[in-house]
Amino acid sequence: MTVTKSRPKTAAKTAKPPAKGVRAAGKPAKVGAASKKAKASQSKASKAKAAGASQPKSAAKSKAAAKSDAKSGAKSGAKSGAKSGPAAPEPRAASKSQAPKEVLDFGGFPAGHVTRHEVTLCLSCIFSLFTKQLGLAPRTAYAEIRRYEPTVAELTAREPARPFFPAAGERNPRCPYCDAAKRWHAPLRVYRVEGGRATDAARRTLVRKLPTKDGRFQVHEEKHTSRQVFFEWLERLGQELDFETDAAWMPAAAREYLRRREPKTDWAEVFEGARQVRRSQRLEEGWERDGARLFLAPALYNDVLLVQYLVSRSHRHGGRTFEGRLTLRELARRMRHGGHLEAHGIESRDEFEILEQLVEHLTGGDAPARLHFIVDRRDLLDTAKEVYDRHAGD
Repeated sequence: MTVTKSRPKTAAKTAKPPAKGVRAAGKPAKVGAASKKAKASQSKASKAKAAGASQPKSAAKSKAAAKSDAKSGAKSGAKSGAKSGPAAPEPRAASKSQAPKEVLDFGGFPAGHVTRHEVTLCLSCIFSLFTKQLGLAPRTAYAEIRRYEPTVAELTAREPARPFFPAAGERNPRCPYCDAAKRWHAPLRVYRVEGGRATDAARRTLVRKLPTKDGRFQVHEEKHTSRQVFFEWLERLGQELDFETDAAWMPAAAREYLRRREPKTDWAEVFEGARQVRRSQRLEEGWERDGARLFLAPALYNDVLLVQYLVSRSHRHGGRTFEGRLTLRELARRMRHGGHLEAHGIESRDEFEILEQLVEHLTGGDAPARLHFIVDRRDLLDTAKEVYDRHAGD
């Protein structure tokens, strides 16, 4: 007898298992799909949050990287600059305002041994002569002016000749010959240095420092006697003093002579506040200050009187000294009574011979002496170039 299995059992065996996420037919399947979508959306949101959180970190990393790149670039630039050579320093604002140092510095020279003379050259007169009368081209005239070397006699003449004229203190001077304006005027300065032990070393040092380009400075040397040098100095002193209106010209003349005789003494300080200069009765040499009075030794005081007499004797109120207005006879009498003639071995009774011998002792006589002249042509060259540029522009 055969045994047969019931259908339900066979049906259970043959039935397929339900799919994943499907518990039962109908609504449970829809709930599973919704849950999948929710999970997907949650994963996207978490990724977005993670991305948003990572952005500040990445930005901070990028900034740090940029800083490191900048530092590395600066270091590499500094290294490369150090290898290739030092970088040029930036100009300072203070250095622009600083004026260049003047090459003609006579601060190391003794007072009284350097004198300055200035004269003005009219370039309008010269250009008119070259271009109109001689028919030269402006460029040729300019070249001739650059090569022109005026002599010391032309520059130091008491009455300058055309095209030179005395330097005026006016604000807008005019040429006395052609009435040219100030832009045509070229000042020329001449510095006269007396040779000797007191100035030779400083003069050589100064000349070595002078630039030689374009002949901006010219140096001349002349041989004279000590008497000639002294009387040239005396003539310039007389031109600087005002005998008419300045009552202090006698102390000024005494101060300038003492500067020349004893250059190491600061005579400006010695004469500061001094109201009287007198002969000392107890000093044998030198000087001393007592309040507002300056006392000089007899020999020194007599030399000062002689200088005052010489510098003022050609004036209409000539022969004026600390002892008043003196004639030559009165001067010789005072020198004799004071023992000055005996000290120098002068026995003559003739007043003119006495004066000649006094001057011989005062000046050094025919002893050889040298004068050195430094001519400053910088303003001449610069003004000539400006004038040529105006002619070329026309």
